[in-house]
Amino acid sequence: MSFGDPNNPYGQQQPPQGQPGYPQQAPQGVPPQYGYPQQPMGVPPQQPYGAYPPAGMPPMPGTGMPPLAHWGLRVGAFLLDFLITVVPMYAIGFIDLALSDDGGASGPGVFFLIGLLYTIGMGIFQLYKEGTTGQSIGKKVVGISVRREADGNVLGFGMAFVRKLAHFLDSLACYVGWLWPLWDEKKQTFADKVCSTVVIVVPKG
Repeated sequence: MSFGDPNNPYGQQQPPQGQPGYPQQAPQGVPPQYGYPQQPMGVPPQQPYGAYPPAGMPPMPGTGMPPLAHWGLRVGAFLLDFLITVVPMYAIGFIDLALSDDGGASGPGVFFLIGLLYTIGMGIFQLYKEGTTGQSIGKKVVGISVRREADGNVLGFGMAFVRKLAHFLDSLACYVGWLWPLWDEKKQTFADKVCSTVVIVVPKG
């Protein structure tokens, strides 16, 4: 003799899926979504980091996509990083010229080598900071950060190095890749598109 389901001793029918309090099954052909908490009633749903609004529309309040950095901020960060990383090598190298008796006829001296070691060390440090925090020194000053387009995470040192090499593509065809963020919907250079990265605006400091 059967008494029905022991977990339902009173013989009540279980409400079908889709009723309040029970998760709704995803439509056929649409994979279920994981990793994003359900929103309370009356709260606009969060978008994944890579979900962009329509072209020309600003980011919606409460969505997952922060504002993208415009071209001027990116240029400012690049110039600051260049001043910090490369210029000291030449400044220290001038000391060799000042101390040399025959001027430019002599080869690189000890001060130029010191400057070269500084540039290499600072370049590695800049890549490490950009990979682990999203910001080089210049990016931190102007308030921008480079992130993965798909999820908004930082790149890691390895991908930051690959992205730096990929900037070679931006210099091809008369450096048009460096100007591409001026009209691109996602404000990406060619290197950004190849590495699937975006540059976003973040609070300074």
